[in-house]
Amino acid sequence: MDIVLLILAAAFIVIGIGGCVLPVLPGPPVAYIGLLFMHFSSPERHLSIGSLLTYAFFAILITVLDYLVPAWGTKKFGGTKWGTRGSTIGLLVAVFLLPVMGITLPVFGLTGIIFGPFIGAFIGEKMGGMHTQNALRAGVGSFIGFLAGTFMKLVYCFWILYVYIGKLGWFS
Repeated sequence: MDIVLLILAAAFIVIGIGGCVLPVLPGPPVAYIGLLFMHFSSPERHLSIGSLLTYAFFAILITVLDYLVPAWGTKKFGGTKWGTRGSTIGLLVAVFLLPVMGITLPVFGLTGIIFGPFIGAFIGEKMGGMHTQNALRAGVGSFIGFLAGTFMKLVYCFWILYVYIGKLGWFS
């Protein structure tokens, strides 16, 4: 049973890392579940309750911030609600709608995840009546916010991977 839990832990951590760049999966909570599988695998791999609660807190905090930071970036760079909503719609269109429709252009897929929020914020601001230069600035803010959120998630998930590998004794 110990090996099954460790394999599940590794799988969830790897899926969590993938979830950092794929908006379909909440990366930090999935990686945290992997940490729980490892915790319950055997006594020598147990973490303290305080550590488990700290990792849970950061998984929740980073997940919430991941939704707020792109909107904050858009607003910080002069965007409005039009840009914030456009950023979200641009991401959803690039990730879900276009592939379902069979549209597979180089700008979509993984690059769509990156550029969808930028393009959506730009279009949203233009629809709201903003001048092109200001709409581009709002798009850049959305893009920077997206990168910041992705960076936070990756740092957390790779830290979970580090803890997992350390508990396996690979650093000894």
